[in-house]
Amino acid sequence: MPAEPGPTEPPLPARIGRYRVLARLGAGASSEVFLGHDDFLDRPVAIKRLPPQDPADPQASRLRERFFAAEAALIGRLQHPNLVTLYDAADDPAGPYLVMEPVRGGTLRPHTRPEALLPLDRIVEIGIQLALALAQVARQGLVHRDVKAANLLVERDAAGGIARVKLGDFGSVLNLRADCTQVARVGSLRTMSPEQVEGGTLDGRSDLYALGVVLYQLIAGRPPFEAPSEAALIAQILDRPPPPLQPLRPGVSPALEAVVLGALAKSPAGRPADGEAFAASLSALLADRQVPRPGPQELLDSERFRLLGELDFFAGFGEVERWELVRRGDWAQHPAGTLLHRAGETGDQFHIIARGEVEVHRDGRCVARLGAGTSVGEMAYLAPSPALKRHQADIVCTAPTTTLGFSPARLASLGAATRQQMDQAFIRVLVRRLHAAHEALAHPRRIL
Repeated sequence: MPAEPGPTEPPLPARIGRYRVLARLGAGASSEVFLGHDDFLDRPVAIKRLPPQDPADPQASRLRERFFAAEAALIGRLQHPNLVTLYDAADDPAGPYLVMEPVRGGTLRPHTRPEALLPLDRIVEIGIQLALALAQVARQGLVHRDVKAANLLVERDAAGGIARVKLGDFGSVLNLRADCTQVARVGSLRTMSPEQVEGGTLDGRSDLYALGVVLYQLIAGRPPFEAPSEAALIAQILDRPPPPLQPLRPGVSPALEAVVLGALAKSPAGRPADGEAFAASLSALLADRQVPRPGPQELLDSERFRLLGELDFFAGFGEVERWELVRRGDWAQHPAGTLLHRAGETGDQFHIIARGEVEVHRDGRCVARLGAGTSVGEMAYLAPSPALKRHQADIVCTAPTTTLGFSPARLASLGAATRQQMDQAFIRVLVRRLHAAHEALAHPRRIL
């Protein structure tokens, strides 16, 4: 939400570059952030503008501009649902500015306090999202160096809950593939890895340590290390093991504690090898019921993402495409006996079986059994005329079944890359079915 105007707050600029300014979102010593609108592309934007150079403190001004240059160099490189997208950067007489996607649900910082802790299953899901985001950062040869709750922006759902978390503020990024000298020893001490504190060589495992600190804070409502002075805090980070989590929060299982504390190993070699490995360990906690789940057992987005990655139908889909399907698809859980499609009815939705089993019945006889990873009712999408969209069989769930459904209109709303992957997946399904039909005609005794 726009910040309340202060008594000495400067007037709001009408435009910054080609962007129309709507509100001031916040201001600090190093930058101010505005909500704006890109009239050319018709989308909202957030604009982070640095102040002009201060003649009284040229060194601080140069340092700010180096941080700005490091972030601006990443435009177009970081594409992931859990990373803030950078759109544009430019110089300006009033100060250089960055343009990025707006994320207006606040940050995770309030949820690191004891009075506002999130459920454990939601914390684990946030960890999975961010571990996969950091995997993408590392693949680009980057180390963020300032992963902390205040840099983790929240997208809210309709009920005000956390739908997604995005990592932002890449001003402290270390580019491992750059030839130029970069600013060293930056970041927030409380979340720094031991090797970052000592000024040693960094890789993506340093960011995973920082993510471990964030998860510890979200679970316990306090950081793993606290001290009255910077020197004492550094000594703890380098030499003291973090306190166990189980005494600090009811419901923390030994497995959950082990995964989080594993990310806080003093040596990088003792931590997860990369973001994918960390995400896999966190996902396994949910799959193995090592994390309590309050209320109805709805699938979490992270579980849906993991399910899609295990299905042959989605082989070749990237992380971005799978996350888009997680968020855009119509997910449903059906008890055994549910009739998904009825013969003779015109379909407007197809289903992909994510978990469970269905039977295909024609004229009262079961002609096929289909499990996870296949589609049913796809003629609703593929048929060229309404007459061909009519279902030719009854599709019945024979076990508790989870499906991912799409109508043609919802499928058309997906990104071009995701639609292309879906088309290729359908081609693979149809080829397999044509082959099976050919085998049935050539060798009828093999069928059923």
